Amino acid sequence: MRGETDRSRTPIWDAPLSTDAVSVRDATAVRYGYADTPLGQLHYAEAGSEGVPLICLHQTPRSCDEFAELLPLIASSRRVIAMDMYGFGHSATPSGPQSIEQYASGVLHLADALELGHFSVLGHHTGAVVAVEVAAAAPGRVHAVVLSSPSFTGPEYRARHRDGPSVDVAERDDDGGHLLTWWNQRAPYYPAHRPDLLDRFVRDALAPGVDPAEGHNACARYVMEDRVASVSAPVLVLGGDADPFSFPDLEVMRRSLVTASSVEVAVVEGGTIPMMEQLPAAVAGAVTAFLNGRTTVDR
Repeated sequence: MRGETDRSRTPIWDAPLSTDAVSVRDATAVRYGYADTPLGQLHYAEAGSEGVPLICLHQTPRSCDEFAELLPLIASSRRVIAMDMYGFGHSATPSGPQSIEQYASGVLHLADALELGHFSVLGHHTGAVVAVEVAAAAPGRVHAVVLSSPSFTGPEYRARHRDGPSVDVAERDDDGGHLLTWWNQRAPYYPAHRPDLLDRFVRDALAPGVDPAEGHNACARYVMEDRVASVSAPVLVLGGDADPFSFPDLEVMRRSLVTASSVEVAVVEGGTIPMMEQLPAAVAGAVTAFLNGRTTVDR
């Protein structure tokens, strides 16, 4: 059950559109909605209508806005849905400490609400960890998996992060200094001269009910080594070579996917933490090529 609101922005064209141009524009226009689920309402954006749907899962503490540039590029060939994960953006928020399993349940409840029998899943950073759990929990429903900038949250990762994350942590104060702290923690890992990307991060960090650090804590609680071997779908492991947090984990992630029907690795040159927004065309090219190569016999 869902309710939808069209918030797409129609561009101003200098000349009349052909019928073909109108159909392409309409096919890739982004629509927004809320799905009613047992967890509460989950917010999402979607575009396109063809093929096996692709659900996109953002990093901490972002929202579906992380995929604003990517959605229209992928929607020309398939239906693509970017959700505010359970606990983020405008979606319902769980009480108490959060977990990757909770986030994954939100994905599956959204898929149920949208009546998606089978779907592919793309996750970036925290979203990639969630994508592992979704694929492990519902192998019969997941057609293909894209793990973008995944961290392997094994024993070493959990030990390193036992005391909490090194980013997105600040005590709120009366003069707003926490905003600058968040900004400065992330800025060294973002592309130069792109304050707009940090603006979008801060906006999502300020969403009502969102703890910017809690998604990182959820990753540090997740025993990935017990779940990754249950992923049977074909997998693309996608990495940005300028992302010092996740890029070193690409090979261990590839080796850990021992039961996936196939595993491919692709590298986006110059890709940083906000790779979805920074280099959407490169990401879309890699993702579309991978998904176009998947058939029913892959499952």
